[in-house]
Amino acid sequence: MANLLRSFGAKPFLTDCNTLYSGRRSNAVEHLQSAMENGFNPISAQCQVIIADGVKGTDYREIPIDGEYCPTPKIGTAIADADIIISMNHFKGHEQTGFGGALKNLGMGCASVGGKLELHASSQPKIDTGNCIGCNICVKHCAHNAIHLNAERKAEIDYAKCVGCGQCVALCQHDAAVVSDWDTSERLNYKIAEYSAAVLKDKPHFHISFIMNVSPECDCWNHNDAAIIPDLGMLASADPVALDKACADLVIQSPILHGNNVLAKGHEHEDLCGCDKFHMVHPDTDWLAGLRHAEKIGLGTMDYELIKI
Repeated sequence: MANLLRSFGAKPFLTDCNTLYSGRRSNAVEHLQSAMENGFNPISAQCQVIIADGVKGTDYREIPIDGEYCPTPKIGTAIADADIIISMNHFKGHEQTGFGGALKNLGMGCASVGGKLELHASSQPKIDTGNCIGCNICVKHCAHNAIHLNAERKAEIDYAKCVGCGQCVALCQHDAAVVSDWDTSERLNYKIAEYSAAVLKDKPHFHISFIMNVSPECDCWNHNDAAIIPDLGMLASADPVALDKACADLVIQSPILHGNNVLAKGHEHEDLCGCDKFHMVHPDTDWLAGLRHAEKIGLGTMDYELIKI
C-alpha cells in the first residue's frame, strides 16, 4: 500500500494518537516501541510511523465544525496536517459503542488525549488524591491555571476555570488526574461522528475495513474473547458511514462461530443469523445512533450497494 501510494507521488505515513488510559500507548516513546514490536515499523510497512499528538498527547489542532456536541474537536496535529486520509480499520465489537469500525477509528483514534477526554467524559476530570504525589506537573502545565496544590500537597481543580482539555490526564504519570464520569453510548457515538467529521473536513478520504477475527470487545485491550463469527473479508468505500453500515449488516446476517466464545456459550444450537450480535453482547449500547448522527451531519449515508471483486 505504501509503495503504491508513493508511486503516485504521495508521502504516506502510519499514524495513531496516544490513549487516554494508562499503558504503553499513552505516550509516544512507548507507543512507537509497541508499534514496532507489532510489525508497524518503517521496514515492514515501508513508511514512517508518526504518533500524531506528540510525546504526551498534548500536540493537537482544534478543528471548528460547529458540532452539536463537539464544536471544535481536538485532532492530533500530524493528522490535522495530512492532505489525504486513508483509514485501515479492524471491524469488531466494542463495549461502549457497540462496534468499532471506520468512524470509531477515525473519531477516537485521531483524537488527541484531550480530545479523547472530551469524547468519553460527560464531566471534567478529577483528582484521585490517593494516587497524587504532589509532583506539581499538572499545575505547571495547566494552560488555564485551574489546578493548584492544597495544604496537603495534593492537586485540586478549580472547576470554574477548568475547560476539560485533558492536559492533566495526559501528563500525570501516577493516574491521579482521571476521567470523572463516562458518557452514555449514544452521546459517545454522536461525539465520535463529529470528531470523524473534523478529521475528514475538506480532505479526500478512503476507508478499508477488515471483517476478520471479529472479537466481541475492543481490540485495544490485552485480553479478549474468541471471534464471534467467521472471517468475512474486506470492505472498502469512500463513505465511512456506508462502510460501517455494510460491515454491521454482514455481521448481523452471518452465523456465529460455535465453540468457546461469548455468544456460542448461550446459543449452542442457534446460528443467530439476522440477529444484532453487537447488541446481544453489549445491550446498553446503540451503534445505530452514531450512524444516524453521522448521516445527519453530512458525513455519509447508510445506503450502500455491495460490489464483489
